[in-house]
Amino acid sequence: MSGESGQPEAGPSHAGLYWPHPERNQPRVPGVVIRRAGSQRYKSWIQKVIEQITGSPRQCVTLSDVVPVTVLAIQRYLLEDEPRDMVPKLPLYCYDVTISDGVFQEKCYLDPSLNFLVYQNILKVGIEVRIFRVSCLYNEKRLGQGILCIDKVHCGETPDVVCVETPFRNRVQEEKPERPLRGGRSHYMALWNNEDPYGDIWKTNKHPEEFNFNNIKIISLSHLEMTWSSRKDFPALLVRILHKSKLRYYGKPNRRMIEPYQNYLEVADSSGMVSVIMWNSMCLEWYKSLKVGLILLLQDYTVKRSHPFRIQPDPVDPQMKLISTIEICLNFRDPPTKVVIIPEKQLKSEWKLPKLCNRFISRSELDTMPEKAICDVVGVLTFVGRVQRTKKKENAEDFWSYRWIHIADGTSEQPFIVQLFSTSQPEVFENIYPMTCLVCTQLRVVRNKNQVPNLLHLTTTNESRIFLAGHRGQPYAYDSKVKKCMQWIKAKTDSEVKKTAFGGYYPYPPVPETFDKYSRFIRAELLLTAISEVKKVTEVLQYREQRRIAIQGIIAAIKYIPHNHSAESAPASEALETDNQPSTSQAVRREGHHYGRGSKRPQDDRSEGSQHSHSSPTTSSAGAKRRLIQSPSANPVPVLQRHSSAQAKRSKHYVPLRRQESSSAGSRGKSRRVASDRWESQLWRDKKCSLRDHLYYSRVYPESIPRKFISEHGKFLAQQFNTQPAKYVPSEGNPPKLSEFPSARSLGHFEVTILGLNHEIAIDVAFLPMYSPEDVRTSQIDTFLTCMNHSCVYPPEAPGRERLPDPKAIAGDIVKEAAELDRAHVICVLDICNLGNNKGEVFLHKIYTPE
Repeated sequence: MSGESGQPEAGPSHAGLYWPHPERNQPRVPGVVIRRAGSQRYKSWIQKVIEQITGSPRQCVTLSDVVPVTVLAIQRYLLEDEPRDMVPKLPLYCYDVTISDGVFQEKCYLDPSLNFLVYQNILKVGIEVRIFRVSCLYNEKRLGQGILCIDKVHCGETPDVVCVETPFRNRVQEEKPERPLRGGRSHYMALWNNEDPYGDIWKTNKHPEEFNFNNIKIISLSHLEMTWSSRKDFPALLVRILHKSKLRYYGKPNRRMIEPYQNYLEVADSSGMVSVIMWNSMCLEWYKSLKVGLILLLQDYTVKRSHPFRIQPDPVDPQMKLISTIEICLNFRDPPTKVVIIPEKQLKSEWKLPKLCNRFISRSELDTMPEKAICDVVGVLTFVGRVQRTKKKENAEDFWSYRWIHIADGTSEQPFIVQLFSTSQPEVFENIYPMTCLVCTQLRVVRNKNQVPNLLHLTTTNESRIFLAGHRGQPYAYDSKVKKCMQWIKAKTDSEVKKTAFGGYYPYPPVPETFDKYSRFIRAELLLTAISEVKKVTEVLQYREQRRIAIQGIIAAIKYIPHNHSAESAPASEALETDNQPSTSQAVRREGHHYGRGSKRPQDDRSEGSQHSHSSPTTSSAGAKRRLIQSPSANPVPVLQRHSSAQAKRSKHYVPLRRQESSSAGSRGKSRRVASDRWESQLWRDKKCSLRDHLYYSRVYPESIPRKFISEHGKFLAQQFNTQPAKYVPSEGNPPKLSEFPSARSLGHFEVTILGLNHEIAIDVAFLPMYSPEDVRTSQIDTFLTCMNHSCVYPPEAPGRERLPDPKAIAGDIVKEAAELDRAHVICVLDICNLGNNKGEVFLHKIYTPE
């Protein structure tokens, strides 16, 4: 198949009985990983399939003997050499899937119509799959180059026994560096973004070396700028790296570039700073070895006019000249560039190379920083959010990866809030733990003082770099702010250090206090979403993608779910599902789905508690057949902001939290019933049995609950809140479950039912309040009609108080306040999250009431 001859290579004998999985006859021990160098004792199922399809006249076989195989790798690359004008909507990328039957491994090509299984993280490493139909795909431009193509597959669960380190049936597939099965691309890409270097083609073996400068002519950057257009040959450049950008992938199916990567370096000598561009193979050879602060000797480079639309970063030293008219190009050909890393000990004073400078600021100084200002920060991580993804362009296949983090430096009660995008440093980005000292450089200030709450956070730029603890040898280690922060971290008590959180849903940035201000930042056609379209929006989201929308509706019911309920158990609800009839999604999770070539994502394929749509009035009833979908997990991260008193007066339906006793008594005397932990309106009781559709999205999954950080399990927690890896990584010992880790919150969540304005469709969403630091000190709590103010993850304890207010009392106040919205038309801002594997969540972020 994949070999040069197109025939199966050396494998087990064709004779003998067929044993699909010898390990299944052994005692099943959870978490066991079997490592074997191969076995000739058992017949390989993969070998049998190869023989069956090579003997088939149709090159496509529906398998009658199907056994589970384990997915060990899913690798992505650009799909090329396809007639895209003849095949509409062909995906940009394709995937190679490595499977193991316990005897051999085989790398297979996933039919592009099944790519959605990867998009939704249904097909992932570490699970068992059953392959029902395969085909043989040949490259007609190469002799005997045939590959196995997966055309129909069933995705299962993670097995108790995983076989790793089994040999490849085709030895060509285990050669290094790894190569894709199809197309002329020489490399695989990172699975979830294009910025991270991935695979063994990225070299790390470049080191400083002594260099003999005899007979070497060096030109200054300013002199080169003035004379480059009249030169044919350029003398050497001796420069220091001041900034290093993240990678840019510019590959397209119609561009026949083997390694289409680009990277910018900002380098300087005594005469100025200029941009250097590394192209294509130069990036693979040098990117991971070049660090900010290194001294480089560049020879045989080319010079061109700078790109007119690129904005260079400003030099830290205001006296340094910014050379923006030219760019230095480094490539492996035309001509091949020579790069030498000069050791710092060989630095001569007459070279007058600039020192590396930083712009470190403290958290107390951030409040006065102007918008778009560039700064560096250092501190200890108090919160590390889960990795999320956002599309670079609408209807595109490319995503940015990012996570929210909090950094404290001891100069303010508020942390730095940083939106940390991938900086092409996956070895750092994927290993960021709470309680770790972190340095982030070249961050940009994002602020808006004209909204309530004020928007203030930092975000990464193209030149941002991140560094973990262990600052010895780093050029910033001697900065006074870094030293001061290190002293503060050493003086922190154990109790202070332990107030950290890891992962979970993070509802930042906050929305403005009025819908008028909110609408200024949203395109008109995207401003409001019909409640009937929410289901469609959730289905098109890909793994770890999050989107914010606004819908109109009526708050019809609310129910408090305490934090001490298990996230895996069915939460309490107004009514129970039919006892002996499993829900559609429960059946799906037990039986799975067959996904075949050309198939679409099934509409009923949802995980338990994600959502269900019922078309008939009988099944949409919130009575006996209502789904139980909430997970009473503790609250993640938002801190809510109170409306001003003036705004409260303008709102017809908003009642402040601290109501007078007469107001509360009046509420109890009305027709609607307000219990301590739940409420439903009379309108809801009248309409819930005649709905056309009822969407259930209020379950809170364990991944959305921020956990208290336990350093002994730091690696496990990091794996849970990172994206799924491209290759299977065996667990160490018997790993715990995420739901077993204590929540970093003490307050539960709420199930809120929103009824559409036409009373035909309803949706259940989750509402996650938390204590505000200011409110804790004054015995106040956040209310239902508020939005995020600070997003502080772990609020400080109230002075003079041994414990926080009773969560049940808080829940009662929030339920009462929701009851004040009876029949009011409101605008609800929702955060929709896709956790992968058909797990979708919808969180209530903000309610706008009529003014």
